[in-house]
Amino acid sequence: MRYAFFITIFVLLQLFSAGAALSIQWWLQPWITQTLQTIVWSAVFIITNGLLVLSVKRVFANSYRWVSGWMLIMHFILLTALVVSFLYGGYWLVVSLIGETGYGSNTLSLRLRALAVVVFLGLFIFSLYSAYVPIVRHLSISIDKPLAKPLRIAVASDLHLGRLFGVTAIDRLTRLMNSTRADMLLMPGDIMDDNTDAFNDYSMENNLAELCANLPYGVYATLGNHDLYGHERPISQALRDADVHLLNDDVFCIEHEGQKVWLVGRFDNHKRQRVATIDLLAKVDTSQPVILLDHRPSDIDEHSQLPIDLQVSGHTHNGQVFPANFIVSAINRLGYGYEAIGQGHFVVSSGYGFWGIPFRLGSRSEVWLINVSGNAD
Repeated sequence: MRYAFFITIFVLLQLFSAGAALSIQWWLQPWITQTLQTIVWSAVFIITNGLLVLSVKRVFANSYRWVSGWMLIMHFILLTALVVSFLYGGYWLVVSLIGETGYGSNTLSLRLRALAVVVFLGLFIFSLYSAYVPIVRHLSISIDKPLAKPLRIAVASDLHLGRLFGVTAIDRLTRLMNSTRADMLLMPGDIMDDNTDAFNDYSMENNLAELCANLPYGVYATLGNHDLYGHERPISQALRDADVHLLNDDVFCIEHEGQKVWLVGRFDNHKRQRVATIDLLAKVDTSQPVILLDHRPSDIDEHSQLPIDLQVSGHTHNGQVFPANFIVSAINRLGYGYEAIGQGHFVVSSGYGFWGIPFRLGSRSEVWLINVSGNAD
């Protein structure tokens, strides 16, 4: 399986490289020479495979970011070529229908290349904006359980706290919690970006502690796969030191307006010894509201048959960069968004942060605000 993954990545990188080289060659067409064409093709493939080798050999820290970043650049080059080709075809269709001659070939060629630059830069700017400027998605659900007054639950999954997403992002989340008047914040996994190095270097503990102190019922979290890649203990300790209540295969009961609400948290399935959901539910009174934090949405079908009122998940990032969102949708029962299934309500967030590189296209950094109401008697 591991070899199949690496072979797939290698083949994709070569295909991306060929497409990017062809696109750059088109852009340079008015000035191209045989020598320049050779340089373009050689440079693209040397960069691609050089970064791949450095990443596999782990020559420097976070080398995967360089491969991901270069792949994103090539992806945007290809998307630019597709957009410009589509607009060019549309232009000639309109010209042919109205009988106009259009621009001269040289003028049109230069305008198309100028448009390509604008599209390429636009994709970069928009993707950065989508990664760093979150949107609040509002949802109201009703459950058939006792709940005298609505409970306002904020959900921020997949923060991936690290060098590219840290203090500023936590402080922004604190402001969002204050403005939305959330009762609690749930963070279903991937809180850290693999380790606590940046968290400690930039003293994020104080900012996270302030976030926790600003919520009436506090912050509750489970660990995701990126929290379990060899640094589970320091990550868990760092979160607890900041007053985050960790639910690692555990349950916790809060009182909301005199009524009990149960929070159930699971380890990500990267943890092979994790407790089954049904065993965790045996510890709670399921006649009262039950909210589950489960990093991956892979068990939604099973959970829809259990007395769970609300499940919040993340992990998928909604693909993060188009067209991966279509893949996420195809391989998951619910890859992103909200759906009422069976006995419960299910929310899969695209995440508040991002993985690897700070770009989102076809997805958005987000926080969910879920207003849960129940029976008044």
